[in-house]
Amino acid sequence: MCNVSFSRPTPWLASRQQSHLCRGSVLFDPPPPLEPCSREIVLFIILHLFYRPACQGIMRLAGPLRVVAVLLLVGLTWFLANTIFGGDSGSSVRNFFTGTNEEPTPEPRPRRYKCGLSAPCPQKHLAFRLVSGAANVIGPKICLEDKMLVSSVKNNVGRGINIALVNGVTGELMETKFFDMWAGDVSDLLKFLRPLHEGTLVFVASFDDAATKMNDEARRLFEELGSTAVKELAFRDSWVFVGAKGIENKSPFEQRMKNSKSNNKYEGWPESLEMDGCIPLRPPLES
Repeated sequence: MCNVSFSRPTPWLASRQQSHLCRGSVLFDPPPPLEPCSREIVLFIILHLFYRPACQGIMRLAGPLRVVAVLLLVGLTWFLANTIFGGDSGSSVRNFFTGTNEEPTPEPRPRRYKCGLSAPCPQKHLAFRLVSGAANVIGPKICLEDKMLVSSVKNNVGRGINIALVNGVTGELMETKFFDMWAGDVSDLLKFLRPLHEGTLVFVASFDDAATKMNDEARRLFEELGSTAVKELAFRDSWVFVGAKGIENKSPFEQRMKNSKSNNKYEGWPESLEMDGCIPLRPPLES
């Protein structure tokens, strides 16, 4: 509690009072803000000069008017106390009486780019994201230009190798298909890969097991599309890959996670792989 006493101004206070000089309407040296002790003094003066006569006047009123006057006096006291001492409650009171509503400025949301990329792709490039399946439970995903081409929600995923073919010139989806590499027939995969046209983009995501039925010809066809990991792809390895028919160099878009008991995230399967990036569109072939 602050001890209130009235005495002569100290030399420091006197010098401060003399320095509060006004010229026109401009205050060149404003007084310092009220400290907590000064605020109590102000509240004490208000109560002494105003509320004592007000209480005496209230006591002379009739019963119902006296109740109304007491409620108004209590509310005014609460308002003045909150205004003088500040704080969140004081701001709420001031907002209520002034009609303003000071809401905190929301933090800007991070900008979202196609397929969840951290940055936009250059012009004439396709944004993509590949996610391999998790064990034999969660299916793979293939996203291109913010459109989901392959996913469990679209009900077009399956055990083995999931593939989406895209026109490398226009970026349009051509076909999606999956091939069971555990109990299926590898000849179906070979018939699908052999007749691909020049410039076709091939998006691949594994699910469960993508290698058991893989033979030498299937591995060679993927190598011609730019893969380097397919020759070592083994039972239940996780694999994501983007290649193209007619590619001259090896594809930079490929990841493989080896199935290893000591490093597997799931019991019997490695962790899921996720890869994204930007693929340049191919210029139209000259006729």
